[in-house]
Amino acid sequence: MLKRYAFGVGFFAWMIAISVLSLVSFEDDLSLDIQIPYLDKVVHFSFYFIAAVLGMLFIHAGNQQFTSARKRTLILLSSLLIYGIIIEVLQQSLTTYRSGEILDVLANSIGALFGTLLMWAIFSDKTRLKWKN
Repeated sequence: MLKRYAFGVGFFAWMIAISVLSLVSFEDDLSLDIQIPYLDKVVHFSFYFIAAVLGMLFIHAGNQQFTSARKRTLILLSSLLIYGIIIEVLQQSLTTYRSGEILDVLANSIGALFGTLLMWAIFSDKTRLKWKN
């Protein structure tokens, strides 16, 4: 049960960090002039990849008898996809220093999907690390 709490704190702290980093303005003086193509998309992918990994560890750490592992996974993935869309809409509508982009939504979605698929592969029935149903 302690693992579940640790994973839960990690997951929710990560989601708060994504929210803050997505919606707060940072001074231009602090930014490094790094010119890496599509770095922004890699960051979006990474944020949601890590969120999916932490979320999968959290939702599957406890003994949950009421829903199947597949259903919990689909709920998590759907929630991350919707959250990524909401954050982009908020960037577009609430801020003047950020813009919501469809490619950011795509990068978020692909990151969440890959993180979920990775964890599902690691903890599938074919490995010794099985999810509890």
